[in-house]
Amino acid sequence: MRIADTSDLWWKQAVVYCVDIERFLDTDGDGSGDIAGLAERVDYLAELGVTCLWLMPFYPTPNRDDGYDIVDFYGVDRRLGSFGDLVELVRTAQDRGLRVIADLVVNHTSDQHPWFQAARSSTASPYRDYYVWRAEEPPDTSGKAVFPDKEGGIWSRDEATGHWYLHRFYRHQPDLNLSHPKVRDEIAKIAGFWLHLGLDGFRVDGIPQLLTVGQGDDLENQGGFTDPHGFLRSLRRFLNRRNGRAVLLGEVNLPYPQQLELFGTEDAGELTMIFDFVAMQNLYLSLARQDAGPLAGALRSRPPIPREAQWANFVRNHDELTLDQLSEAERQEVFAAFGPEERMQVYGRGLVRRLPPMLGGDRQRVRMVYSLLFSLPGTPVLYYGEEIGMGENLAAEGRMAVRTPMQWTAGRNGGFSSAAAEDLSGPVAEGEYGPGAVNVAAARRDPDSLLAFVTLLARRYRECAELAWGPAEVLDQPRPGVLAHRCSWEGSAVVALHNLAAEPTTVPLRLPDEAEGTELVDLLADGTCTLDADSAAELALEGYGFRWLRVQRPHGPGTLPDVMTTVAGAGEA
Repeated sequence: MRIADTSDLWWKQAVVYCVDIERFLDTDGDGSGDIAGLAERVDYLAELGVTCLWLMPFYPTPNRDDGYDIVDFYGVDRRLGSFGDLVELVRTAQDRGLRVIADLVVNHTSDQHPWFQAARSSTASPYRDYYVWRAEEPPDTSGKAVFPDKEGGIWSRDEATGHWYLHRFYRHQPDLNLSHPKVRDEIAKIAGFWLHLGLDGFRVDGIPQLLTVGQGDDLENQGGFTDPHGFLRSLRRFLNRRNGRAVLLGEVNLPYPQQLELFGTEDAGELTMIFDFVAMQNLYLSLARQDAGPLAGALRSRPPIPREAQWANFVRNHDELTLDQLSEAERQEVFAAFGPEERMQVYGRGLVRRLPPMLGGDRQRVRMVYSLLFSLPGTPVLYYGEEIGMGENLAAEGRMAVRTPMQWTAGRNGGFSSAAAEDLSGPVAEGEYGPGAVNVAAARRDPDSLLAFVTLLARRYRECAELAWGPAEVLDQPRPGVLAHRCSWEGSAVVALHNLAAEPTTVPLRLPDEAEGTELVDLLADGTCTLDADSAAELALEGYGFRWLRVQRPHGPGTLPDVMTTVAGAGEA
């Protein structure tokens, strides 16, 4: 497949890296990471193989919800830097070939936002309908709160007018009313503003909550927001007019049929990309059981999506590792395996842990999971620090346990900041996953580090267009602990094998549509095997082993991609 055929739809084969600016690198010694610090590390990200930088919120905020409580959608928080710093970051990233996207958080505002301050001043305020109100006391809504341990419901009484306002998240984050045309216009203006400053799109926060605002019995007499798909189509068209390369990456933790609806159609696109929460949660169930069945089932049930759409695959993100789409019994299996202590769990549905500690520091098993991440059909998304194997700090509250400062060196504060420890934006991880044991400087000097391995995975992924463009075909084979899948696109194919079990095994693999003599060329190590007269081969996998194999057909065309990946795969591990 020619690079020229894929480059226009850049998001189909990107490597996305999520950064919490406040915890990445502090250049002025105030204890908070800043935009200038991130700009200083753009070369590091480019060397890693990142092609798209995702910025968590950098807008002005009271910071009661780690920046997701916004008081100005058109600004930059002074703690992090200035507009000039942001423009320089975007320019520097683009100079190195990186796209930049940012969080679009339009579910709600901070209660300190001027819109809400005006809205609560009087029932006659022109900003009143920017939010959702009710005059009578609401019924019990304790089962609807996103954060059930913090909020007893989704309505709170405002003393100024005696009315109740809607907030699906925290009470200090009143929900915006998407049924109001002026609110929808404001969202378009916000997106247009940041696109004009050079961004290439947005990760849209909490899509299910955003699109249910205005529906059902929550709003009663508000008229309701009855056309969420029309809104997304309109927003996508607007982005296409302002920046034809811009994307909307949706946080959509819903079953596949509902996710599919939010992609839109070939002729009327909605979200460009959607995080695959279904596969992620089933991955952890498979890891807990050492049985590939749950993940294989999720991949088999993935629906076909529009050609220009894409799945975003991830191992974890900045929130809790949610398991809410598993059954209660399945969730308890994962808790027992990877978060048996109460402090490791949150909201009754998720874990506040990073992968290496969950897997007991098992080097081979951790690598197997990241190999799987990069080989699954779709676009891989990394959360900062994953590439070096950072752990969590369970002394931090809730989801903040996985939002610890980046570990650059073994020195003071992990090289994140020169400030006193008590002035840092978050506590540094400690113990066997602290900076003394896990840091970028040491990893860069070690050719066998996780950082080196993830860099290799990113390079191989970018060389294998099939993994991004081709649908997943789960291959039949008799080993329950093994996931075997093939991605095919325009006559070429890559097969990936992953052993989720601790015991070594040999996988009898048959590819009946391939001819005798077809070679399977290893892409992560030096080696090949050849299909026999039955189009089959025996493939050895160690415990938690993995292999990427390019299908090299006999007498096939010596295309450049075949040559490139064969040469690149030789002798490297």
